[in-house]
Amino acid sequence: MTTLPPQPVPASESSGTDPAKRVLPPNPRAAAVVALAFTALLYLVELVDVVLPLDLDQSGGIVAREVSDLDGVLWAPLLHAGWGHLFSNTVPVLVFAFLAMSAGIGRWVLVTAIIWVLSGLGVWLIAPSGTVTVGASGVAFGWLAFLLVRGIFNRAVGQILVAVVLLGIWSGMLWGLLPGDTGISWQGHLFGALSGVFAAWLMARADRSQARKAAGPGSLAV
Repeated sequence: MTTLPPQPVPASESSGTDPAKRVLPPNPRAAAVVALAFTALLYLVELVDVVLPLDLDQSGGIVAREVSDLDGVLWAPLLHAGWGHLFSNTVPVLVFAFLAMSAGIGRWVLVTAIIWVLSGLGVWLIAPSGTVTVGASGVAFGWLAFLLVRGIFNRAVGQILVAVVLLGIWSGMLWGLLPGDTGISWQGHLFGALSGVFAAWLMARADRSQARKAAGPGSLAV
């Protein structure tokens, strides 16, 4: 009978901490700076749009099914239809962006890119013809959905508890997923949320795959 020695356990597992199951960012100060910087960028863009006669909303927004305006998918989340629109997005953007960095800023960038592009493409595909869509609410909905479901995919009790708290505070936002006010892009909200769920699933799948590779074959007795 031959007994193979067990494979070494990764430091994160031996210490009882799993990066995929963290609730808060590993570096809260850096995460706060990133969230504030992103929000400040939104305010700067709006200020430029107000001060200079550039009409950025029209030139940079998403125009449904107009191939020439497909680049609006990249710019629309940075633009807002006035200060009131931006003010309404500010707190959700700050809170959701910060919490979504629990797996690190690099992972947050990837999650944000997925939500940003897919939500914009969804708007481009199904928004009413001739409408111009702008605003970071689609990305905010994506972050919220990501935060609501990641605990389920990761089997993380702490993340599920955070999701319950967020749902209690921002449950009213979920009405934005349904058709209603013609001036509000429910399409952006819906596709943002779906993209957030998709991003959470992708990240959880990648984490499980990485964990299996790190664990190796384990111990084997013959």
